[in-house]
Amino acid sequence: MPITSEHIRETLTAYSDAHPEEKTALAVVHRLLDDGAELTSRKEFRGHVTAGAVLVNHSGQVLFIHHVALDKWLTPGGHVEPEDPDLIGAAVRELVEETGIALSVTPVQPDPVHIDVHPIPENPGKSEPAHQHIDFRYLFRLDGYQEVTLQEEEVSGHAWRDVDIVSDEILKHHVHAALR
Repeated sequence: MPITSEHIRETLTAYSDAHPEEKTALAVVHRLLDDGAELTSRKEFRGHVTAGAVLVNHSGQVLFIHHVALDKWLTPGGHVEPEDPDLIGAAVRELVEETGIALSVTPVQPDPVHIDVHPIPENPGKSEPAHQHIDFRYLFRLDGYQEVTLQEEEVSGHAWRDVDIVSDEILKHHVHAALR
Protein backbone atom coordinates (compact mmCIF):
# COMPACT_ATOMS: atom_id res chain seq x y z
CA MET A 1 0.00 0.00 0.00
CA PRO A 2 1.49 3.36 -0.98
CA ILE A 3 2.19 6.21 1.41
CA THR A 4 -1.05 8.07 2.13
CA SER A 5 -1.74 11.72 2.86
CA GLU A 6 -3.00 10.60 6.26
CA HIS A 7 0.35 8.94 7.05
CA ILE A 8 2.17 12.12 5.99
CA ARG A 9 -0.18 14.25 8.13
CA GLU A 10 0.21 11.96 11.18
CA THR A 11 3.99 11.94 10.87
CA LEU A 12 4.10 15.71 10.37
CA THR A 13 1.80 16.34 13.34
CA ALA A 14 3.81 14.08 15.65
CA TYR A 15 7.02 15.83 14.62
CA SER A 16 5.46 19.30 15.01
CA ASP A 17 4.15 18.38 18.46
CA ALA A 18 7.64 17.24 19.49
CA HIS A 19 9.24 20.37 17.98
CA PRO A 20 6.71 23.21 18.40
CA GLU A 21 9.39 25.78 17.55
CA GLU A 22 9.29 24.47 13.95
CA LYS A 23 5.51 24.69 13.41
CA THR A 24 5.74 27.98 11.52
CA ALA A 25 8.34 26.61 9.10
CA LEU A 26 6.19 23.52 8.47
CA ALA A 27 2.87 25.38 8.11
CA VAL A 28 3.25 25.28 4.32
CA VAL A 29 3.09 21.47 4.43
CA HIS A 30 -0.09 21.54 6.51
CA ARG A 31 -1.61 23.97 3.99
CA LEU A 32 -0.71 21.74 1.06
CA LEU A 33 -2.29 18.75 2.80
CA ASP A 34 -5.40 20.81 3.62
CA ASP A 35 -5.60 21.86 -0.05
CA GLY A 36 -5.61 18.18 -1.09
CA ALA A 37 -2.16 18.24 -2.71
CA GLU A 38 -0.86 14.82 -3.67
CA LEU A 39 2.47 15.15 -1.90
CA THR A 40 3.78 11.77 -3.01
CA SER A 41 3.61 12.84 -6.68
CA ARG A 42 6.78 14.18 -8.28
CA LYS A 43 4.47 16.24 -10.48
CA GLU A 44 3.20 18.27 -7.48
CA PHE A 45 5.52 21.24 -7.91
CA ARG A 46 4.14 23.29 -5.03
CA GLY A 47 5.99 20.71 -2.95
CA HIS A 48 6.39 16.95 -2.72
CA VAL A 49 7.68 14.50 -0.16
CA THR A 50 11.13 12.98 -0.13
CA ALA A 51 12.70 10.69 2.46
CA GLY A 52 16.24 10.75 3.75
CA ALA A 53 18.52 8.61 5.89
CA VAL A 54 21.02 10.07 8.32
CA LEU A 55 23.27 7.08 8.94
CA VAL A 56 25.68 7.18 11.89
CA ASN A 57 28.49 4.63 12.27
CA HIS A 58 30.06 3.23 15.46
CA SER A 59 32.43 6.24 15.61
CA GLY A 60 29.54 8.71 15.57
CA GLN A 61 30.26 9.82 12.01
CA VAL A 62 27.52 10.53 9.45
CA LEU A 63 27.55 9.07 5.93
CA PHE A 64 27.52 11.69 3.17
CA ILE A 65 27.19 11.00 -0.54
CA HIS A 66 28.09 13.27 -3.44
CA HIS A 67 24.81 13.82 -5.31
CA VAL A 68 25.53 14.08 -9.05
CA ALA A 69 22.47 16.13 -10.14
CA LEU A 70 22.85 18.77 -7.41
CA ASP A 71 26.67 18.56 -7.24
CA LYS A 72 26.45 18.61 -3.44
CA TRP A 73 27.44 16.43 -0.51
CA LEU A 74 24.22 15.25 1.15
CA THR A 75 22.91 12.43 3.29
CA PRO A 76 21.24 9.64 1.27
CA GLY A 77 17.65 10.17 0.24
CA GLY A 78 15.23 10.82 -2.56
CA HIS A 79 11.70 10.67 -3.85
CA VAL A 80 9.14 8.30 -2.41
CA GLU A 81 7.89 5.48 -4.65
CA PRO A 82 4.45 3.85 -4.94
CA GLU A 83 5.76 0.62 -3.38
CA ASP A 84 7.05 2.36 -0.24
CA PRO A 85 4.94 1.25 2.74
CA ASP A 86 5.70 4.36 4.81
CA LEU A 87 8.14 7.26 5.08
CA ILE A 88 10.75 5.40 7.13
CA GLY A 89 10.57 2.53 4.63
CA ALA A 90 11.22 5.03 1.82
CA ALA A 91 14.27 6.33 3.70
CA VAL A 92 15.64 2.79 4.08
CA ARG A 93 15.01 2.02 0.39
CA GLU A 94 16.87 5.19 -0.65
CA LEU A 95 19.77 4.33 1.66
CA VAL A 96 20.05 0.84 0.16
CA GLU A 97 19.71 2.09 -3.45
CA GLU A 98 22.29 4.86 -3.16
CA THR A 99 24.87 3.14 -0.93
CA GLY A 100 24.23 -0.60 -1.02
CA ILE A 101 24.14 -0.58 2.79
CA ALA A 102 21.35 -2.86 3.94
CA LEU A 103 22.63 -5.01 6.77
CA SER A 104 22.87 -3.96 10.39
CA VAL A 105 20.98 -0.70 9.99
CA THR A 106 18.58 0.12 12.79
CA PRO A 107 16.45 3.21 13.37
CA VAL A 108 17.48 5.30 16.37
CA GLN A 109 13.86 6.41 16.76
CA PRO A 110 10.62 5.67 14.88
CA ASP A 111 9.85 9.31 14.03
CA PRO A 112 11.82 11.63 11.75
CA VAL A 113 14.83 13.29 13.31
CA HIS A 114 14.05 16.31 11.11
CA ILE A 115 11.58 17.54 8.51
CA ASP A 116 12.94 20.15 6.16
CA VAL A 117 11.29 22.14 3.38
CA HIS A 118 13.86 23.37 0.87
CA PRO A 119 13.99 24.63 -2.71
CA ILE A 120 15.14 22.50 -5.63
CA PRO A 121 16.37 24.34 -8.72
CA GLU A 122 14.82 23.98 -12.15
CA ASN A 123 15.98 20.89 -14.07
CA PRO A 124 15.43 21.48 -17.81
CA GLY A 125 16.76 17.98 -18.58
CA LYS A 126 13.77 16.50 -16.74
CA SER A 127 11.38 19.32 -17.71
CA GLU A 128 10.99 20.16 -14.02
CA PRO A 129 10.45 23.70 -12.81
CA ALA A 130 11.97 24.91 -9.56
CA HIS A 131 9.99 23.35 -6.73
CA GLN A 132 10.04 22.43 -3.03
CA HIS A 133 11.08 19.17 -1.39
CA ILE A 134 9.53 18.23 1.93
CA ASP A 135 12.25 15.98 3.27
CA PHE A 136 11.39 13.56 6.09
CA ARG A 137 14.81 12.62 7.51
CA TYR A 138 15.22 9.53 9.67
CA LEU A 139 18.18 8.69 11.88
CA PHE A 140 19.76 5.23 11.65
CA ARG A 141 22.69 3.52 13.31
CA LEU A 142 25.08 1.23 11.44
CA ASP A 143 25.95 -1.70 13.68
CA GLY A 144 29.24 -3.15 12.51
CA TYR A 145 30.90 -2.53 9.16
CA GLN A 146 29.50 -2.77 5.67
CA GLU A 147 31.10 -1.82 2.36
CA VAL A 148 29.52 1.12 0.52
CA THR A 149 28.50 0.34 -3.07
CA LEU A 150 27.43 3.54 -4.82
CA GLN A 151 24.55 3.93 -7.26
CA GLU A 152 26.76 5.52 -9.92
CA GLU A 153 23.91 7.14 -11.91
CA GLU A 154 23.10 9.38 -8.94
CA VAL A 155 26.08 9.25 -6.58
CA SER A 156 29.76 9.90 -7.34
CA GLY A 157 31.39 9.55 -3.93
CA HIS A 158 30.92 8.94 -0.23
CA ALA A 159 32.55 10.02 3.01
CA TRP A 160 32.04 9.45 6.72
CA ARG A 161 32.19 12.83 8.45
CA ASP A 162 31.71 14.23 11.93
CA VAL A 163 28.14 15.21 12.82
CA ASP A 164 29.32 18.78 13.32
CA ILE A 165 29.91 19.15 9.57
CA VAL A 166 26.14 18.92 8.96
CA SER A 167 25.31 22.37 7.60
CA ASP A 168 21.65 22.39 8.65
CA GLU A 169 21.81 23.61 12.25
CA ILE A 170 18.40 22.17 13.19
CA LEU A 171 19.28 18.74 11.82
CA LYS A 172 22.67 18.83 13.55
CA HIS A 173 21.03 19.77 16.87
CA HIS A 174 18.38 17.01 16.54
CA VAL A 175 20.98 14.36 15.64
CA HIS A 176 23.15 15.30 18.63
CA ALA A 177 20.10 15.20 20.92
CA ALA A 178 18.92 11.82 19.60
CA LEU A 179 22.36 10.24 20.01
CA ARG A 180 22.80 11.33 23.64
